[in-house]
Amino acid sequence: MTAPFRSFVVFAGMRTGSNLLEATLNAHDLACFGEAYNPYFIGWPDQKDLYGMTLADRDAGPLQLWQHMVAARKVKGFRYFHDHDPRMFDPLMNDPTCAKIVLTRNPVDSWVSTRLAYATNQWKLNQTETAIPAQVDFDAADFRESLAATQGFLDRIQHALQVRGQTAFWLNYDDLRDADVMRGLLHWLGRTDLDRVEPARDQVPQNPREMAEKVSNFADMQAELVAADPFQMHRIPNFEPRRGPAVPSFLTVDAGSGLLFMPVRGGPSDGVEGWLRALGPVAGDLTQNSLRQWKRARPGHRGFTVLRHPLPRAWGAFRVVLAARNADLRAALRAVHRVPLPSDDELGRLSDSDMTPLFAAFLDFLRRNLNGQTSLATHPGWASQSEVLAGFARFGAPDLVAREDRMADDLGFLARAAGIKADGPQPDPVPAVLDDPALRRAAKAAYLRDYVAFGFGDRP
Repeated sequence: MTAPFRSFVVFAGMRTGSNLLEATLNAHDLACFGEAYNPYFIGWPDQKDLYGMTLADRDAGPLQLWQHMVAARKVKGFRYFHDHDPRMFDPLMNDPTCAKIVLTRNPVDSWVSTRLAYATNQWKLNQTETAIPAQVDFDAADFRESLAATQGFLDRIQHALQVRGQTAFWLNYDDLRDADVMRGLLHWLGRTDLDRVEPARDQVPQNPREMAEKVSNFADMQAELVAADPFQMHRIPNFEPRRGPAVPSFLTVDAGSGLLFMPVRGGPSDGVEGWLRALGPVAGDLTQNSLRQWKRARPGHRGFTVLRHPLPRAWGAFRVVLAARNADLRAALRAVHRVPLPSDDELGRLSDSDMTPLFAAFLDFLRRNLNGQTSLATHPGWASQSEVLAGFARFGAPDLVAREDRMADDLGFLARAAGIKADGPQPDPVPAVLDDPALRRAAKAAYLRDYVAFGFGDRP
């Protein structure tokens, strides 16, 4: 950072020590204006205004309050929590002259401290006051919700910094009483004239007791934390590229209050499209704008997609690769990606049983391709269905995510919800050649995310 900071923001959460950090900053001529964007007050509880702006004024024009801060010569800032005015996040991140300070604390300590504060209504403690003794019950569901909100907030901050090429000053709760760390922080903020920075002394720790003394059901808390997975060891890695919403592939029919089909490539799209055409005229080649207009004009419309079991879907993708005009793709599969396809002249003479070992090799290629281990792009016809649906959601999520084996009932139910009396289409039969344990294992290895996300069984 070559240019000086004009302002700062402290990204923190409840009971992370942000009051102590604010006191230290204020004691060294760096004004921190509390929780300036708390949705329920402006700056501090019971304060009526800040820079002449009331709570209503700030909510009507949130940027104006920040502009008042950065207009002064002194570096000024405030504390910002995950549930504060979301309109301010991007403007703060977009300004490289706004210093970002990220304050964290052990999430268990933070959660327990927050619940004790609510129980006692004691949010600060100085040397002349006495802490109110109390215990709290550990609520596992509430703790998980709090932990998810905190982690999501920190992930969002880190990603926003990375994409903007910025950095932050990261602090832990224990750093706040370290004079050397506080000096480093203030030097980073521009106060290089300070040789020593003493942490504020007008606040003391409120609950310096063992955790077992603060939590009434301590054994339950231990059991919950033992079962937690803080390092996400059960997370399924995802190196697949993000997909867009693919709106031009969507189909609409005006029967009833309207149906919108959001097809997944490689799924039972032909059968569903035929069913839609039996209901009425079908429109495609949509844009996001034209689709929004279609939705506005049809209150009660319903959107849907249909998923196919990964094994027959991969089989369909394999058959397309064998029949496609793209001979270069087949050549690359042979030469580079360990799929021993015969020459193109021989492909047409292969029986299903001849193709079984080739398909097994293709499934292994899909596993590597979806994990980012090949140079070939991930084709929409074999991309994971979970990623395709994530792409849909970037425009609008479907009302119904049906499975092919149940689409006769499920699409019939959806049609009736849109005022159409019709059963859904029947699923295609599963090729007998796929009833092979080795192929089932290979498909699950390639598409584990889809098996977990959508509950697919081993056998289609």
